[in-house]
Amino acid sequence: MQRKARDMPDPIEVRKVPIESVTDASGLARLIDEGVIEADRVLAVVGKTEGNGGVNDYTRILADRAFREVLLAKGTRTAEEVGQVPLVWSGGTDGVLSPHATVFATIDPATAPPSNEPRVSVGVAMSDIIAPEDIGRPAMVETVAAGVREAMKIAGIDDPADVHYVQTKTPLLTLDTINDAKRRGHGVVTEDTLKSMDISNSTTALGIAVALGEIEMPSAGQIHKDLSLYSSVASCSSGVELDRAQIVVVGNVRGIGGRYRAGHDVMRDALDADGIWAAVRSTGLELPERPHPSDLGDRLVNVFLKCEADPSGSVRGRRNIMLDDSDVHWHRQIKACVGGVAASVTGDPAVFVSVAAVHQGPSGGGTVAAIADVG
Repeated sequence: MQRKARDMPDPIEVRKVPIESVTDASGLARLIDEGVIEADRVLAVVGKTEGNGGVNDYTRILADRAFREVLLAKGTRTAEEVGQVPLVWSGGTDGVLSPHATVFATIDPATAPPSNEPRVSVGVAMSDIIAPEDIGRPAMVETVAAGVREAMKIAGIDDPADVHYVQTKTPLLTLDTINDAKRRGHGVVTEDTLKSMDISNSTTALGIAVALGEIEMPSAGQIHKDLSLYSSVASCSSGVELDRAQIVVVGNVRGIGGRYRAGHDVMRDALDADGIWAAVRSTGLELPERPHPSDLGDRLVNVFLKCEADPSGSVRGRRNIMLDDSDVHWHRQIKACVGGVAASVTGDPAVFVSVAAVHQGPSGGGTVAAIADVG
């Protein structure tokens, strides 16, 4: 059912900007200075930073501070209001991946005539606080699901089928939060802080899947274990910089206006370039049967992928040693691999590829979202 105009959310502008150094936010500043977007209309930023991608990857915090400083300096929002804008940073640009940020902002509806074609709408929400003892457990699934439903309402999306990308950032466990839980008489799902990153991501993905009706509410024993359960649109990251879920829901709404359209698909394994092309094609871009990066022109804004080393230890029947390698963690190896595959599709190394994809797409593969400028 199409909403009445007065209920329609504002149309969306989506732009990708490079990050030229660890604390560089000049791309965002340039968009504002050139009048492409307004600082006070920025809804969310999703980006890749150049650190190690681990628990102690503070490039995420540096980027977060730099981008918030630009929003504060060039807008009228208070520091508290700017602090509520979801800036979702995924650390680690292994291989050819390039640091960058994708900026989502509303624009004046008068500048974007309504369209009966599906166009991007974005809803952002912050969940209730997620206690350290709830990470990896059903309580976190329920908290995330409630936040996703709220973000959908804000985006004006009624049908879960119109949701193509849900990006989240959630807390992981650190020594301090583990000790906090213990002081209050609670145990935690793991005391391995790096493992808690994967578990936080996977639990969040199940919350997204529950909210969108992709699965029923899982049991505690299924979380991070039953790999048949997954969301086809979830992209989940975690870090030390927050205590709740930041949620960005991206989908399509008819009548909203604007130039952009979202689509999605999944990679079945780490080499599934066809899965990436299917996501791009689902945005409505017309492509030949066997497309080439040159067919995209400048119409593809970005792709957003999750990846995971296949727990079987093989890809297409060939053994690999990522999960046995004690020198370089598999997080970094699979990210570099899938980043190369994605960049070969788009022709642009500034693609969003995030690791730890349990429950985010098929096991050994991952979700793929795409946003295109359809004019």
